[in-house]
Formats: sequence, C-alpha cells, structure tokens
Amino acid sequence: MKILVLGAGRMGHGAAFDLIYNSPAVEAVTIADFDFAKAERVAAQINQPKIQAKRIDVSDYAAVASLMRGHDAAISCVNYWYNLELSKAAIETRTNFCDLGGNNYVARAQLALDAEAKRANINIIPDCGLAPGMVSVLAMHGANRFDEIEEIHIRVGGLPQNPKPPLDYQLIFSVEGLINEYVETARVIRDGEIREVDSMTEFETLAFENFPALEAFQTSGGTSTLPETFLGKIKELDYKTIRYNGHCEKFKAMIDLGLCSSGEIEVENIKIKPRAVLSELLQKNLPSDEPDYVLIRLEFVGAKDGAQKRLCYDIVDEYDRKTNLSAMMRTTAFPASIIAQMMAKGEISERGATPQELAIDAEKFVAELARRNIVIVES
Repeated sequence: MKILVLGAGRMGHGAAFDLIYNSPAVEAVTIADFDFAKAERVAAQINQPKIQAKRIDVSDYAAVASLMRGHDAAISCVNYWYNLELSKAAIETRTNFCDLGGNNYVARAQLALDAEAKRANINIIPDCGLAPGMVSVLAMHGANRFDEIEEIHIRVGGLPQNPKPPLDYQLIFSVEGLINEYVETARVIRDGEIREVDSMTEFETLAFENFPALEAFQTSGGTSTLPETFLGKIKELDYKTIRYNGHCEKFKAMIDLGLCSSGEIEVENIKIKPRAVLSELLQKNLPSDEPDYVLIRLEFVGAKDGAQKRLCYDIVDEYDRKTNLSAMMRTTAFPASIIAQMMAKGEISERGATPQELAIDAEKFVAELARRNIVIVES
C-alpha cells in the first residue's frame, strides 16, 4: 500500500508515524505540505526510507489530483475547508480518502458525493480524527452490545498535563477548529428527535481518577453524523468537551464580548475582525507542545437480555515520551491512519461516501487501537 498524507503539522506527523512504524502492510508514505521544509522535517524525524516529502498547495486542484494518482489512499490533515475539493480530486483519481474533519456542513457536502464515489469504486469517509472520529466508531461498538440502545453520552477532552492560567489549556490542534467548536451550534438527539443547542451551555462536572476537578459542556461537531445514524433508534445522544474546571466560564466571556465574531469592526480607522485578533493572541500566548492527556468517556444505557444495563468506556491516553508523540496526535492521527489502511486493503465492503460509524468494522477498529496501546477500560 502507498498512502498520501496531506499536511505536515502535528496530525500529519502522527499519521505518517503510524503508517511507518505501526503498519507493516504499508510500503510507502508521501507526506506533503505547502511548506516543503516542514514536510522534510517530518520525514527526517521519522527517518525511514519508506517516507518521502513533497510540496503541495492543497488549493491547487490539478496539483492535488496529480499527487494523489498512484496512492491507494489519502489522509487530509489540513484545514477542514479544503476537504470537499480534496474529496472531488480523490474521486477523479480513484483514491480512497479520509480526513480529520470537524465541520458538519463540509462533512454533509462530502457525503453528498456518495454516487460519484461509488462509480469511482472508492471510499470517502469524512471526520476520522478523535471527535468527530474515533468516538463515532466507539459509539457504534458500544451500541452493538445492547439489544436496544436508549442513550449514548460522549465526553472528550485534550488537556495539558501542567495547566497554566488564564485558560488552563494548550493549543493541540487548529485554533480555527477550536473556535468553531465553541461558537457553532451542537447537534444532539433529545426525546428521539434531532435538535440544535448552543455551544458552551449545559455545563456539568465529572471526575476521572487521579485528575483534579473537571467540567464538560456542549460544543459543535463532536456528534458528526451520529444523530442521523441513530435517529429513530435512540432517545438521547449528546457530546460534550472536557476541560479543567473554570475554562468554560472564561472562554464564554470572550465569546459574549464579541471576540469570536468574524464581522469587521473599525478601530483607529483600521478594519479588523475580532476573531482573527483572538486567533493570533491564542496562538501567541497559549502553550502548544507540552505533555498532554486525552480523556474519553462514552456512557451507554439500553436493554440487554430483558434488563436495563449501563456500560461505560473510559480511555486515558498521555504524551508518549519514547516517540515524542502527544496524546492528541495518537488519538487523532492514529484512527485516521487505521481507516486509511482499511480502505486501501479493501476491508470496507461497501464503496461510496459513508459515515465512518456505518462503514468501519468496529471490532477490528478497536483491536487496532489496542495494538497501539489506546485501551478502553470498561465498567
């Protein structure tokens, strides 16, 4: 198999690492970025002859199509707004394609390419990172263990091991993705119906062993296609983001002040977008490469063998000092790598543009996570 990784940031690095070191069936990896030096650095750090660096402008459709040809699958680790055109290039070149996603509208547009992907005899699977991503497959994995599923509650967070004020948070993925999660509406199932709720609301506290006080609150994107998948089959479905206690109140104050607005305002005769200023300040002032944790909890309620049962999946992953990979890189990039390989191997029986929870064999996926020491603790 030959796999293309688009984007040589943290997640592209994580995907390339997994393809080289955890994936014996992969024969060659291409990592490509607009900044060729960045791609070269990743290739040099991985330091294996199976990986090569290329320069690519992902906004150049013809160049992307040319690079995709000859690869069995491509993984997009670039900003979500490129993923629709990248999907179209994948269809043209008959290259299986997945991405880290994170935007409901883009994912829906990709899934609308189902007929074209079927004709090309390939898979297009959006939203294959952590959340949306891995947790969607885990949701299906847990639901399959019940005769009837009634509720699924998903909680996920990336946290610094050494939190620092004012936000007790570090930038471990795109700042644009972070702001989107906090300002766009969240999609849930309530009383058996799909509904939208405001992000940064429905605050709750939760506990993980050996961690200080934690909070969780509604954010956008995490449920991805799960509301459609489970509509008519479940009463309650939601997703909340985990942070250290106090984070939500502080960030919501900035939102309420208009600092996440994309509308222009004039300051000293200069037109600026508050969101652009906030993005720059967050990138300037928040840490980004310090040791981290990823916390995942899925809670299921349903019927099994005539009785109501509850099931909980917990995952606590942490920065890997041996490989220098963050927990967020492992839990975001590794799942995308696993899915890219499943597509390339032909392990996904039905071709087309499909939500991952419907396309992926959940048992195989969980086994691949465990092989990478991403382990579910059940209770």
